[in-house]
Amino acid sequence: MMAFMLFISFIVFIFLGVPIAFSLGLSSLIYILIMDIPLNIMVQKMFEGINSFVLLCIPGFILAGNLMNAGGITSRIIDFTNKIVGHIRGGLGLANVGSSMGFAGISGTALADTASIGSVMIPAMKREGYDGPFAVAVTSSSSTVGPIIPPSLPMIIVGTLATVSIGDLFLAGAVPGILLGLSLMLLTYIISVIKGYPKGERQKLSVIIKAFPGAFWALMMTVVILVGILSGIFTPTEAAIIAVVYALIVGLFIYRDLKITLIPKIMVDSMVSTAGIMLLVGFANLYGWILVSEQIPQLVADTILSISGNAIVVILLLNLLLLFIGTFMETIAALVILFPVLLPVATQIGMDPIQFGVMMVLNLMIGLSTPPVGVCLFVASNIGRVSLVRASIALLPFLAVSLIVLLLVSFIPEITLFLPNLLDS
Repeated sequence: MMAFMLFISFIVFIFLGVPIAFSLGLSSLIYILIMDIPLNIMVQKMFEGINSFVLLCIPGFILAGNLMNAGGITSRIIDFTNKIVGHIRGGLGLANVGSSMGFAGISGTALADTASIGSVMIPAMKREGYDGPFAVAVTSSSSTVGPIIPPSLPMIIVGTLATVSIGDLFLAGAVPGILLGLSLMLLTYIISVIKGYPKGERQKLSVIIKAFPGAFWALMMTVVILVGILSGIFTPTEAAIIAVVYALIVGLFIYRDLKITLIPKIMVDSMVSTAGIMLLVGFANLYGWILVSEQIPQLVADTILSISGNAIVVILLLNLLLLFIGTFMETIAALVILFPVLLPVATQIGMDPIQFGVMMVLNLMIGLSTPPVGVCLFVASNIGRVSLVRASIALLPFLAVSLIVLLLVSFIPEITLFLPNLLDS
């Protein structure tokens, strides 16, 4: 009964427009007051949630991403990808997806991808004759690639919760992320051919080579981070600091678009974003502690396994649950609350924690673009000045492709485990 009240109060606060973090905190506070639990437990559990050395890398990666954005990284990646694929039918749409794949290593968050690339690509696509809903759908769906391709903030959270190697998780997300990106590009091309969307002029090799250095330094950040972590040269937390130094050097001395006067504002914005994430993690840990106290993890596991013990059926049920959760709950909150709850179910049917982590993140990312509450779809629709209904209809083919990739990741372990196993062997 109390668990039901906890969930209902959380849903009510969300629909009242209360931010996710405070919805978690308020529903937890109601439970604590009713159960007459000392209030200091709130502070203790929130501190436990954020008291992790690995989580110190979050502010570093956020700051590095903001520095790279202010240093002109977005425009250079878009320019480079457009010069490569712009001559193909639907080239701007392909460049949109390709830019998201390149931008993934910089931001690590789907919303940042949507806002940064969408603000440039959606108006450009509309000017060139693409339908507004199509431009919005391409931008929104491709933004889900960002948190799959390393480095990824959600993967860092998963690594912290599951106590598995973050380097292995980064590697595990590489193949699914690239597979998703290429699948979305193929669909974009097919729709562009059917609808006769425009194509640009083929660029000379010399022009492409000239544009490459601009994107090279941005893409190298991902290489530096991965090689450093996987080789043991530095930890994920140290990698975040190195990423900040790298972003400063590239922005100030190579691209020269980053102004020193902007750095204080960038740091303040990064601190605000970090504080929001840490507050969310703290409240989510408190909420998760209450769920464990009410034995909800065991109840969920027993319920799912009581429906069927068949691994295929259980995986499908897990995907349906996570897709539903992803449509209305913030990704990090969903991970902190549900990953410890659902991991025992996944491992009981023989799924590797790394594969399950990637599957869960991919589910929640798809939810960010799924109507009616998908935040990436909402942001892209605002940029494109397209109604959510029209954008949602245009999104359906992209959603179908994303779900196909999700099923491949769910049922073929080698897609996620090939690279981590190759490194360990």
